[in-house]
Amino acid sequence: MKFFENMSFLLIAFLCFVNISPGQENDFWDIQRKGANCFNKVPEEQWFRDVTELGLEWVRITYDKWEPEQRDFLIGDASDYDGLVQKDLEKLKEVISWAAKYGIQLVITPLSLPGSRYRQNNENKPDSRLWEDYRYWDQAVQFWTDLAGELREYENVVAYNLINEPFPELGTGLQEHYKPGDVSEFLEWYRKVQGTPRDIYAFYEKIIREIRKVDPHRAIILDAGWYGQPGAFCYWPETFGDENILYSFHMYEPWEFTSNKNFREKNNYVYPGPVPFGNDTVYWDKNTIALYFKPFLRWFQEKDIPANRIVAGEFGCMRRNEGATKYLEDILDFLNKNKFHWAFYSFREDEWDGYDYELGTEALGWDYWQAVERGENPPKPRKDNDLFDVIKSQFD
Repeated sequence: MKFFENMSFLLIAFLCFVNISPGQENDFWDIQRKGANCFNKVPEEQWFRDVTELGLEWVRITYDKWEPEQRDFLIGDASDYDGLVQKDLEKLKEVISWAAKYGIQLVITPLSLPGSRYRQNNENKPDSRLWEDYRYWDQAVQFWTDLAGELREYENVVAYNLINEPFPELGTGLQEHYKPGDVSEFLEWYRKVQGTPRDIYAFYEKIIREIRKVDPHRAIILDAGWYGQPGAFCYWPETFGDENILYSFHMYEPWEFTSNKNFREKNNYVYPGPVPFGNDTVYWDKNTIALYFKPFLRWFQEKDIPANRIVAGEFGCMRRNEGATKYLEDILDFLNKNKFHWAFYSFREDEWDGYDYELGTEALGWDYWQAVERGENPPKPRKDNDLFDVIKSQFD
């Protein structure tokens, strides 16, 4: 029995490493795909085995929290990119091979690019240099050209997600949130910054052009601006004329409810219910979610983008906020009705338990934290529960 099990893993690995020929189409995304995010600090092969047991089809994975050989993993130094760090690249390829062994498809997602170091690796300060200086555009283009050249042989890498949650709007006076459904200020903002380093559409256009020289057919996923807000697509003038481009948004709105801040500061916002949003307090329920997405739905329909080229790259809710179960139900209902691809945040994160839905809505308990203080690594009490059932039922 063990022999046949090992042979099946070898067969999966072989299939996932077959080279993509120049004329081969990337059809993984032609039907709706459901997955999860992996932002873990320490990558482990066991994690991918666990993913297969849940039944996931794909994983959006980042490496920026992994232990780097130099200042920044893979990039070396986000202030001065000078080629991929080979030891880091070997580690990334090893993790890709783990995923291939278990038949998991990966979307590679940097949290940092040259000129835009991941906030948690930057003393919790946003790094906006990428959106202020074309010099970092050139470095980012070179980074992605180098990385695409290295990863094009891995068939289980089904997309490059060029950067996680870009924020060219930050520091320009544009408010992050308005009334649900209102994107008029976004349109005005873009008229002012078009043709400058804050022009995210032009930035993506440049990177895509260079990636296609080394990897003609791999899917490329583009996050919207303002940390992936769906409404931030609405100022994009055009699509890219490339059927293997996917457009990705993130959904944690209303942030005052879904975030740890709500629980930590005992704000007691619940869902459904009234929550501060922009300059107002808005009653959030499934109808408000639909209103929030209305400008985005209109945009992608006007641009003739098929639903199978739309991705909810992240969504979630701090598990202990009251109404988290209903919130996840309503978000998933919206995504599935529109047949968008999606990846929930997150599966068995190793750094923080707030979005580990297998733990339910209860505290980990004093015994658990005492063990942590003693330097132990106690197992988390994961189990079936109403909250996790919302996610788990999607993969039955």
